[in-house]
Amino acid sequence: MMKDGKVFRIIQENCWDPEVRIKEMNLSGVTVQVLSTVPVMFSYWANPQDTLDLAQILNNDLAATVKKYPKRFIGLGTLPLQAPDLAVKEMHRCVNELGFPGVQIGSHVNEWDLNAPELYDIYAAAERLNCCLFVHPWDMQTDGRMSKYWFPWLIGMPTETTIAICSMLMGGILEKFPKLKVCFAHGGGAFPYTVGRISHGFNVRPDLCALDNKVDPRKYLGSFYTDSLVHDHGALRLLTSVIGEDKVILGTDYPFPLGELEPGKLIDSMEDFDNKLKDKLKAGNALEFLGLSRKQFE
Repeated sequence: MMKDGKVFRIIQENCWDPEVRIKEMNLSGVTVQVLSTVPVMFSYWANPQDTLDLAQILNNDLAATVKKYPKRFIGLGTLPLQAPDLAVKEMHRCVNELGFPGVQIGSHVNEWDLNAPELYDIYAAAERLNCCLFVHPWDMQTDGRMSKYWFPWLIGMPTETTIAICSMLMGGILEKFPKLKVCFAHGGGAFPYTVGRISHGFNVRPDLCALDNKVDPRKYLGSFYTDSLVHDHGALRLLTSVIGEDKVILGTDYPFPLGELEPGKLIDSMEDFDNKLKDKLKAGNALEFLGLSRKQFE
């Protein structure tokens, strides 16, 4: 992958070849995989029509892959979020024509955080269409103090996700759109660990925190999902306790280095999780989020 004429990332054919993916899925025991666009291709910075053109190319290709292998793949579309009118139209196409259960969106859209009024029409459409939203961090700071030690990916991504969650909660998005189904990547960033601090701050400084929503962010626990990609037993235990055993979904970041190289290994290794909980984390919660049933893949 190239960016501004320079090599951005070396990728392998498992990024685009479904046959290769299926072989690797079979080796790791993955029966069904949810596919989505690599976030660097969101292209919210570009001319809206150009981003729509790219989104349709990506979405059409994804739909063709799912159609060819309906028992192995599920698709999440991508949208030109910088142009909400175009994004709503493409969301309708993703759901009604391409058969996607949801779309993937970035943690922010240029200068808009996820509480931006400009995005309300997108959330309203998602509610009407029962279209779930998977929020993935992107466009992290890469210069200055963040330029070394892979900090944009190690620190910047969890920070982006935390900002996205707090923007939605404090911005009242789940109040305005209570039927919205949202899942945040990478275990919800720092939010599960800092929710106590966030809630305390909200209550002691409502003049700064309760500007757009009077509801304590803690009260939304159980109203949204995160994935399970935390790479640590203690972190996964905390995540399921805070976010809820019914609200954590297996995430892998496959096929990139920060992903779980053996999908589900951390969940399976949790000695204090019973088989019922492990099944929820590895399959059941994802099916509930996506609005799908196991029978579709048998």
